[in-house]
Amino acid sequence: MAMTGAAFAAVPLYRMFCQVTGFDGTVRRAEKAPDQVLDETVLIRFDTNVRDLPMTFRAEQVTQRVRIGATGMAFFDVTNTSDRPIHATAAYNVVPERAGPYFQKLQCFCFEGQTIQPGQTMQFPVQYFVAPEIATDRESRGVREITLSYTFYPTKGFDQAAIAASPTGAAG
Repeated sequence: MAMTGAAFAAVPLYRMFCQVTGFDGTVRRAEKAPDQVLDETVLIRFDTNVRDLPMTFRAEQVTQRVRIGATGMAFFDVTNTSDRPIHATAAYNVVPERAGPYFQKLQCFCFEGQTIQPGQTMQFPVQYFVAPEIATDRESRGVREITLSYTFYPTKGFDQAAIAASPTGAAG
């Protein structure tokens, strides 16, 4: 019984560990923006993906140049192309992985699951910054480009078979 419980707990515990430490390119959640803003800039690229969902998902801007320590804001558009509600969650990470501990989000649609109604288009904001410590860390100080990647995937209770069978299900 203990092994079964450990197996079910492994994924959420690993995800929590990665989000707290920035391990494996996982972005950290921040409570407030840093006080220090550097003159150095970094180019942020936005990558969007959808896994097994009838929806479109795109970044309004493909790139943004931000000063290290300054707060950036990006917007993403999601459209449900089916005739049924979609319940989805966005997983995220950054590349290069060594930038993970320094790329931090203040606000993100990825912090919780989303429900998108049939035919609905929603705009999701992401408020982020690159922590000033990236400039002095020996392993990451040369990072001048960071790619923030999102993948929307179905959450529990999502009926893929019903969407696929619906007349508009294949539209996405």
